[in-house]
Amino acid sequence: MLLEVEAVRKSYRRRGGAEVLAVRDVSLQLSAGRILAFLGPNGAGKTTTIKMIAGLVKMDAGDVRIAGHSLRTAGASARRQLGAVLEGSRNLYWRLTPVENIEYWAGIRGVPRREARERGLELLRLCGLEEKAHQTVQQLSRGMQQLVAICAALVHRPNLLLLDEPTLGLDLDAADRIQQLVEQLARVNGVGILLTTHQMEVAQRLSDEVVLIREGAVILHGPTDVVRERLSGDAYVFELAGNLSAEQRAYLAKRDAEFDGSLAFRVVLSSPGDFYEVIARLQPCPIVRASRDTADLGAVFRHYVHGDGNEGAQP
Repeated sequence: MLLEVEAVRKSYRRRGGAEVLAVRDVSLQLSAGRILAFLGPNGAGKTTTIKMIAGLVKMDAGDVRIAGHSLRTAGASARRQLGAVLEGSRNLYWRLTPVENIEYWAGIRGVPRREARERGLELLRLCGLEEKAHQTVQQLSRGMQQLVAICAALVHRPNLLLLDEPTLGLDLDAADRIQQLVEQLARVNGVGILLTTHQMEVAQRLSDEVVLIREGAVILHGPTDVVRERLSGDAYVFELAGNLSAEQRAYLAKRDAEFDGSLAFRVVLSSPGDFYEVIARLQPCPIVRASRDTADLGAVFRHYVHGDGNEGAQP
């Protein structure tokens, strides 16, 4: 196991002396080559937890182990295993070039300058930024700047990468590029990635697992596909290659089918027998697809954060 977070807790005191519990016994695990989406509403404790994992905020209780190294007892060894790009933090110096930024952060990590330059150019080529290597960062687009920040976080070859809102505020092309890079780092290079984002479509595309927190506590933890399937219910989507007769439409109307145009509809079926009855009733119209309608991650988020999801639910 690459990352093990065990019952970490953090509280703060307000000016009046009242204690505020920001993170309540959060536990999670992440394996190498996997992407975990760490989700929650604003103020849920995500950033505080991320900063405790990165060693930037001292935990009150619990422990974090990275590649077997305890952050409490072997902090330096644990921190050498990770890289981080935190949203809202100054990850780059704008008057330096991408290469100079990478060399700077590599020096802090103890990477020799020559090795840092070679590694930096390799990472910039991977991101398609080799032609921008010697321009100042302030001349680059926001998407390019984010890619350079990720390169700087990877220069010392960490096993674990923490990404806090990596695509926030980026245009579609830049966001796609970063998502492709994240997928390559995990699937090809075996880097474990802990990702926080408010963009549910990004989390759904990238993540293998989901941890959802609310008011500082974990309320859902499981594989992404499983948590989506769990909320899907008995709805099915049908796509057709031809038009339906008036009689067929009347039958579907009685079943409260919801049409999306004339060639696709969604219908709730209570039993396998109902499914096969609908198939029979659609004949001879060609059916392109008939599948269970899996809930998207946004629906899962809304259900557990704003609905009646059970705290601590674990598919």
